Amino acid sequence: MPKLDVIQEVQLRSQLQNLIQQHRDLDTAILSLADTGTGDQLQLRRLKKMKLDIKDKIQSIENMLIPDIIA
Repeated sequence: MPKLDVIQEVQLRSQLQNLIQQHRDLDTAILSLADTGTGDQLQLRRLKKMKLDIKDKIQSIENMLIPDIIA
């Protein structure tokens, strides 16, 4: 994979922070809905799927930012 320039790395780190915050917010929303029992199961499933999608994006960006180490 080609080396990232400084601007790309800054943009990726900013995007990563935004995704991490969205992931936390979704986690809070899911726990709140589950605790109150007011959320329907479909809504909870959608939120959990969104959270998993964001986690995949976080992992992808982290993989871009952390260079592979060849053993």
